[in-house]
Amino acid sequence: MAQSNILMITTSAATLRGPDKPTGLWFEELASPYYAFVEAGASVTLASIAGGPVPIDPRSVKPKGENEASVDRFLDDAAASCALAATPAVAGIDVTAYDAVFLPGGHGTMVDLPESAELAALLGTAWAEGKVVAAVCHGPAGLVNVKDQAGAPLVKGRRVTGFSDSEERAVGLDASVPFLLETRLRELGGLYDSAADFHPFAVADGRLVTGQNPASSALTAKLVLEALAGR
Repeated sequence: MAQSNILMITTSAATLRGPDKPTGLWFEELASPYYAFVEAGASVTLASIAGGPVPIDPRSVKPKGENEASVDRFLDDAAASCALAATPAVAGIDVTAYDAVFLPGGHGTMVDLPESAELAALLGTAWAEGKVVAAVCHGPAGLVNVKDQAGAPLVKGRRVTGFSDSEERAVGLDASVPFLLETRLRELGGLYDSAADFHPFAVADGRLVTGQNPASSALTAKLVLEALAGR
C-alpha cells in the first residue's frame, strides 16, 4: 500500500453545557489511532473545528506513568504535542489531499462537531471522492449532518456504532449532552450496533468505519487501515 495521508479532526469545545462541566478531546482516542497510523507508514495531519490548541478532557489525562501507553508516548512526543497545540481550522482544509478522515471522540465533539457546516461539507466531499470516513466513541457526532451523493444522511442504511445510550447514562452525562448519540444515529436510519457497555467494538461498512467507545480506538484504527488497503 502506498503511503496514506490521514486527517484527524478533533473538537474545539472545552465545556459541556456550562463552565462547570469541562470537556474536550478524549486523549487516548487520538493517541492510539495516531500511532497506529504512523507505525503503518501513514502521514498524519491534526486539525480541529476552530483551529489552535485542542482542549483535552481533564479526565482523560493522569500523571505520567498512569496513562495508557499511547497517551504517555504522545505527551513525550514533542512534534505531536506541538501539532496538537497549533491545529489548523477545519474550514481551511483541502480534503482532496487526504485518503482518510478520522474523528476522535470526547464529549466536546457533541458540542461543536454537529454544528460545523464546514465539517459536514468536508466529510461529504471526502465520501463522494471515495475516501475512508471514520470516527470513534462520540466522534460519530460529526457524521449526523453529513449527506451522501444522493442527499441522504451518510449513515442511513449503513452499519454504524458510537457511544451507546446506556454508556452515556452510566457516566452520568445523559442529561448534559445535546442529544444521545445512539438515538440520533438510529433516527437518521443508521443500522446501529454495539457490544456490552465499555467493551471494544467497531464496524466497517465499506469505507465508513466507526467505533463504540474509548476501548474501541485501536480496533477502529485497525479497520481504517484495512479499509485503506482495500480501496
